[in-house]
Amino acid sequence: MTIWRDFPGASTTARDEPAAVTVGNFDGVHRGHQHVIKRTRELSRGLPVIAVTFEPHPLAVVAPDHAPKRLATTERRVELLLAAGADEVRILDFTRDMAAWTPQEFVDRVLRDELRASVVAVGENFRFGHRATGDTTFLRHTGEQAGFTVDALHLDGGAEPYSSTLVRAHVAAGRMRDAAEVLGRPHEVYGVVRKGDQRGRELGFPTANVPVDEAYAVPPDGVYAGWVVRSDGQRLPAAISVGTNPTFDGVERRVESYVLDRTDLELYGEAIRVELVDGIRGMVKYDGIDPLIAQMNDDVVRTRELLGL
Repeated sequence: MTIWRDFPGASTTARDEPAAVTVGNFDGVHRGHQHVIKRTRELSRGLPVIAVTFEPHPLAVVAPDHAPKRLATTERRVELLLAAGADEVRILDFTRDMAAWTPQEFVDRVLRDELRASVVAVGENFRFGHRATGDTTFLRHTGEQAGFTVDALHLDGGAEPYSSTLVRAHVAAGRMRDAAEVLGRPHEVYGVVRKGDQRGRELGFPTANVPVDEAYAVPPDGVYAGWVVRSDGQRLPAAISVGTNPTFDGVERRVESYVLDRTDLELYGEAIRVELVDGIRGMVKYDGIDPLIAQMNDDVVRTRELLGL
């Protein structure tokens, strides 16, 4: 039975030739991850670079209550890993059976037999195998026997190394520019646009509405400046509301994006990314339509300023 998940852009077949391999969760593919991939390339001696990641996150299998909020969809992670310099991405189908593998079994089945690893580069805190008992010291020792060298890398970031945990903390606090500093790009929210209450259209501010998926990292309720990225790559400046729309006693939490100066867009059913660049204000319940419209006009002005438009 294959150990790989089949996703667009990812590979699943066993390799016949040696490769340079890096392994990690790579959630968000932040600047620390990008450094690891770049370093793997430098160590590769001309071999193809393969990035190996997991789906779902191992904690979602072994300790679901402690699984972290996700920073990117699997498809987006594959795209970002390839953009960061990987020649190939492999996604391990992480199951309870795989969680029970010993570190030696992981080395033998994944790195030696499937990938023909000649070079392995990982973050210095990389742990693997049953109960995360494998570490970089073990990996170096077994690598000597399996025929590959190991480099354990610091994830940069100065006093506070870049990490997915740090990104989640910034997002949870609404510090979008700090999150972007770690990621190397704005934090994104993903979803398929669906028809909402259409109040924004009635007010002159039609929005693309995406329901909040609580499995993903989403900032606190409020208004943000950012960009709507369409499936064809088109980026559109937007004032973005995250929350339940309290002025109208809303219940469902949504990400609602008003694309500046556009009332003609029909995005229903389209998968979009919403890039959250910076916060504008917290969520407020207004007493009537007029003060809400006045505030929305101010939000648009502030959005232009924050995006440099």
